[in-house]
Amino acid sequence: MATPTIKKKKTWQPYALYFILPSFILYTLFVIVPTLGSVYYSFTSWDGISSDVRFIGLANFVEIWNSPRVHNALKNTMVLTISLVILENIVAILLAVFVDKVRWLSKIFRSIFYFPTLLSGIVMGFVWAMMLNYNFGVVNQMLDKLGLGAFAVDWLGDPKYAMLAVILSTVWKGAGYYMIIYLAGLQGIPQELNEAASIDGANGWQQFRHITFPLLAGSVTVCMVLAMISALKIFDQIAVMTDGGPGFETETLTYLIYKVGFGELRQGFGTALALVLFFIILIITVFQVKVLQKREVEM
Repeated sequence: MATPTIKKKKTWQPYALYFILPSFILYTLFVIVPTLGSVYYSFTSWDGISSDVRFIGLANFVEIWNSPRVHNALKNTMVLTISLVILENIVAILLAVFVDKVRWLSKIFRSIFYFPTLLSGIVMGFVWAMMLNYNFGVVNQMLDKLGLGAFAVDWLGDPKYAMLAVILSTVWKGAGYYMIIYLAGLQGIPQELNEAASIDGANGWQQFRHITFPLLAGSVTVCMVLAMISALKIFDQIAVMTDGGPGFETETLTYLIYKVGFGELRQGFGTALALVLFFIILIITVFQVKVLQKREVEM
């Protein structure tokens, strides 16, 4: 006679107790509680140091709505974001296509193009600040050696070029990261499609336009969303390279939050501005994802 097997009753309590609960406690302490605290402080005139926390209602948000400095920072943020999203993705796609086509030393090229992403924003900012220095920077020295000294300008001190310098240096740092994502997408495209198009007489550009790029729609969605979020909250490069200047020409919302919160000791106003930036990022991200996913379906 066979011995009856006893089925052990499975329970979820141990998993909740030993795995979910500690994570939930940490998440609550370090995310939920500070977030709720930020919402509260955004309605106050707290300076970030004293125990005097005075409730002022919507005064901070009214000031944000009417402040020319905030409007200028928002304009700079939008210019920077649009430029970075477009340029980083274009450069990343070009690099990915190049690396995908190269048969010799492809791993070396991948490493070279990806290397800048390993640098922190602070280190990258210092490197580019030295390279673009008007007096001893390598960029102006090279222009001078090539007989183009007339084109040497104060890249970080001239209002006409400061934002351009920040954009180009950030593209140099970030394009390699998105290149890896596009490269993964390219390697998932069946080669038979391009071979068939080539037999039908399609040249390289036609193959890219009608086959490769449409099939990269998923990678484009991911990279554009990531690039947009990264650009909207850019801080390190501006802090090191321009300090928001010259004047307020490169001051973005993120850097303005830091300046008013810690430099001017207006934590209440800075927190309110941070909440505004959060909702801006949320709205743009949702809109962007919906538009790009619709494009994926159409393709």
